[in-house]
Amino acid sequence: MTKITISVCTYNGESRLPKVFECLAKQTDVTPEDWEILIVDNASKDSTPKVVQEHQLAFQGICNVRYVAEQKQGLAFARTRALKEAVADLVAFVDDDNLLFPNWVNRAISFAETHPQVGAFGGQIHGKFGASPPSYLNKVKHLLAVVEKGRKPFQYLPERRMLPPGAGLVVKKEIWLKHVPDRLSLSGRIGASLIGGEDLEAIVHIQKIGWEIWYNPEMEMDHDIPSTRLEEEYLLKIAWGTGLCRHHIRVARYTLWQNILLTPLHILYDLYKLTSYALPFPKKKNEEQISKKIELTYRLGTFISPFSMLKARLVNR
Repeated sequence: MTKITISVCTYNGESRLPKVFECLAKQTDVTPEDWEILIVDNASKDSTPKVVQEHQLAFQGICNVRYVAEQKQGLAFARTRALKEAVADLVAFVDDDNLLFPNWVNRAISFAETHPQVGAFGGQIHGKFGASPPSYLNKVKHLLAVVEKGRKPFQYLPERRMLPPGAGLVVKKEIWLKHVPDRLSLSGRIGASLIGGEDLEAIVHIQKIGWEIWYNPEMEMDHDIPSTRLEEEYLLKIAWGTGLCRHHIRVARYTLWQNILLTPLHILYDLYKLTSYALPFPKKKNEEQISKKIELTYRLGTFISPFSMLKARLVNR
């Protein structure tokens, strides 16, 4: 019986997928019957299908590799398709720039078997940088889905408002399909837009019905981050996009009436956080100023997010 489906959602991933497959081929302590790889092609326009076909032949004897195409752009649509196509009850979301350590699949299966109360869990994500990272990166590395929270497993408690990112997340298919809406408020980063958060929105739906969300440090992987994503311009854009999705995630936590009562309080709180952080602002342009500028951009996006969400809903209507 297949225990886990490793779903790799990709868009124009012909240059990135070979590295992903190389790491998957090195997985230890799993049999071909334990797992499968499901490539979800999110409307690629390059040679992604050909790359997958080549690796399907190479993986004979390792595990089954399947390919499906999802034409609706957006990671939320690709992951929903992966869940519907997956054979196993455990589904892992692996992006096309995620390089798994050799024992990752085995550790994911083991953790799920020993933690039946857990609905979703993530692991350690190390940054594999294409250039020397700036000294302030440690303060903003969460924007690049780098998660290094120590060697001890722990539960993400609802009151802490912390959750694992979608990269390297393992979920129980039955729980997700039953409790996460087919169409989330957020659809993921599309084109030039860096508004993500669809993964966190989905996890909130699982957490609020009582399933536990955990951090499993034994599942380690590298996030292959090109030098362009370390530039100030990119970090500012992703900080803005991360802030803009904040209210969508908050809304998912509460009922309609709770949101009506809490939203004005959230707006006032975000305004307070924004203004208190803005002053004083470093005058001299150095790495400290860039770091603060990135954080300030995130907080501004967070303050704007309720209004941005309202505007989007009015336009959609």
